[in-house]
Amino acid sequence: MKWSLAELRKNQETPLQFNETLNLKNELMKRNEQILDLAPVHVEGLVVVETEDYILHYTAKTTITLPSSRSLEPVKLPMNFSVDEVFMTLEQYAQLDESVQAEEVLLLEKQQLDLNDSVADNLLLEIPVQVLTEDERQHGTMPSGTDWAVISEEEYEKQKETERKETTDPRLADLSSLLEDLEEDDT
Repeated sequence: MKWSLAELRKNQETPLQFNETLNLKNELMKRNEQILDLAPVHVEGLVVVETEDYILHYTAKTTITLPSSRSLEPVKLPMNFSVDEVFMTLEQYAQLDESVQAEEVLLLEKQQLDLNDSVADNLLLEIPVQVLTEDERQHGTMPSGTDWAVISEEEYEKQKETERKETTDPRLADLSSLLEDLEEDDT
């Protein structure tokens, strides 16, 4: 869904409300190969037109299917997030004063505001780094196979500590036995 800036300025006295269902599956699957499936995205919100900027506020709801971070099994994740974005044209940005943070503004390269682009970008930002199946989340199960297994960082540190304690530098082995002999003599 796109709105021309001229159309938005014509109706700037009242916020433009929208309630749409967007099909972004193909676009997002091209942009992120991890995405296995995406349900239609329900978007509800409004556009407020001011003299110095365009404010876009909406909530988006969908279900995305991603591979598990551990086992690569498909996991359906419900997503529900809100977005507040401030857009400006290059002309409006040039007149920007110091009170507004430049990082908080998105520049419009065309004379239109594109809801699909905003929803797609924000949906990609909402994808979690770690995706786990219900079983992996509840039981902490890790994948394994013949002669290999995935372990947690804590388990890895414990293994390293155990190896350090069990491994004695061969150059110090004689010294170690000498110290043990001295301790026995003292008792």
